[in-house]
Amino acid sequence: MSVFRGLTSRRPFTLLGIVLALLVIVAFVLVALNANSGSTVPYQSVVVATKDLQPRLPIDAGSVAIKRLPVPNNYPQVFFNRISDVEGMIPLVTILMDQEITSNVVVKPSQALGSQSEYLPIPSGYVALTIPTSEQQGVADYIQPDDYISIIATVSSNGKVASKTIFTNVHVIKVGMSSSTGGTATASSLTIVVTECQAELTTWFLTYASLKYSLESFHDYLKSGTQSPDPNCKTVTDAQGVTLQMVKTIYPTLF
Repeated sequence: MSVFRGLTSRRPFTLLGIVLALLVIVAFVLVALNANSGSTVPYQSVVVATKDLQPRLPIDAGSVAIKRLPVPNNYPQVFFNRISDVEGMIPLVTILMDQEITSNVVVKPSQALGSQSEYLPIPSGYVALTIPTSEQQGVADYIQPDDYISIIATVSSNGKVASKTIFTNVHVIKVGMSSSTGGTATASSLTIVVTECQAELTTWFLTYASLKYSLESFHDYLKSGTQSPDPNCKTVTDAQGVTLQMVKTIYPTLF
């Protein structure tokens, strides 16, 4: 009788052990099911950075690559699937290496404004300068970005009028447009790339003379390539100002 009573007294603990064992088994099954369900998330090919991408610098094809990542089908379409989709776009923030490129951190060049716009294509040692233009002054609005022009100055001094080409192979990077009567857009300004010394001379001629522009043949400037540093004005600190006497020395035939 005492043995039977001992077995009876231990029965609740035995049942409790069985219940706990069943709970552990159920927990393992649930974990396995969750793991299996997680592994069914489809993989997609997305564009990632292969190096740190800095703001305002256009993305080139060599800075990105395609990588397959698990992306749920119902995930918002913020990724890019082709390198060509991001090539030339402008990062708004620093994109780190191996980071996925998403639509909220890049914009097209035409959409980049203000402090987030891309850097102007200005070679080292050069500056951008905006000069006025018009239909007759600027080749009937045929001058377009990436064209190269020559600048002709006309000076009237001591009863003498003379004209001379003061600069050639001047790179135009932007054409400013304004609306005229009837809503027709006409060119009103040209943004050019020159040395700081040339910028000072151009400013002097804009003040004391008149300027006209001629459009160079694309056959000529395609051969010239990029602008190399000017040995006479390598940096902006080399510009020392402009005086009438200096202009007379540089362009004696104008006076």
